[in-house]
Amino acid sequence: MTTEVRMDEKTVLITGASRGIGAEAGRVFAAAGANVVLAARSIDAVAALAGEIGDQAVAVACDVSDFRQVETAVQTCVDRFGGIDVLIGNAGVIEPISHLSQADPDDWGQVIDINLKGVFFGMRAAVPVMKQAGGGSVLTISSGAAHGPVEAWSHYCSSKAGAAMLTRCLDKEEREHGIRAMGLSPGTVATQMQREIKASGVNPVSELAWEDHIPADWPARTLLWMCSAEADVYVGEEISLREDAIRRWVGLV
Repeated sequence: MTTEVRMDEKTVLITGASRGIGAEAGRVFAAAGANVVLAARSIDAVAALAGEIGDQAVAVACDVSDFRQVETAVQTCVDRFGGIDVLIGNAGVIEPISHLSQADPDDWGQVIDINLKGVFFGMRAAVPVMKQAGGGSVLTISSGAAHGPVEAWSHYCSSKAGAAMLTRCLDKEEREHGIRAMGLSPGTVATQMQREIKASGVNPVSELAWEDHIPADWPARTLLWMCSAEADVYVGEEISLREDAIRRWVGLV
C-alpha cells in the first residue's frame, strides 16, 4: 500500500467536477489538504460540492470547449490561491452514441470539442502558469477506447486517442521544464456515463453488469497518488487501473 500523499498548500483545478470521477477527485484532493477549483458546465452541482468541501474549494462555471472560460478557471486558481499545481483534465462526454455512418456531424464535432480540444485548452491555459512557478502535474483522464476501436464510439475513441497523444506531446515538450504529464485509463467506472452506455444497448460495454464497474473514488485516489514521487516512473506514460500491480501500489482494495 502506498504511503499517505499530502497536498497541503497545493492548488488543483479539476474539469468536469460536477459528478463522477471529477467530483470524487475534488473530495479526495481536499481531504489531502489541497485547495480545489471545481470547474463544470453545471455551476449548481459544483457549487454544492464546494459547499460540502468548505473554504478550500471554489466552484467555477466552465465549458471546456471555450478556451476563454478555461483561461478564467486557471486565473481563478491564481487569484484565489496564488497558482496552480495540478490540472486534472477530466471533462468528457460520450453521448450521442451512434454508428459513424449515421452520426450527426455537429454532435460528433461537439464531442471532439469537449474531449480533445478541452484537454488542449486546459494545458494551454495552465502550463505557462505552472512553468513560471517551476512546474506542476497535468493529469489526463484517458480510456481503453484511446487504443482500440469500439462500435458506435468513433467520436469517443478518436477524441480519447487524441487526448492521449496530447499528453505525450506535452511530456515531450515540457518535462525538462518541470511539467509531469501523465494519463490515467481507469477502466469502466460506476458513473452516469456508464448509465448512458448501458441505455444505448450498443457494443459489449453496454452489456456489463453494474457491479463490474469500479467505484469512482478508485480513479480519484489514483490521481492523488500520481502527484507523488512514487509515480515519477510513470511520467510521460499512461497508467491503467486494470493492472493489479497499480491497484496494489495505490492501495485500492
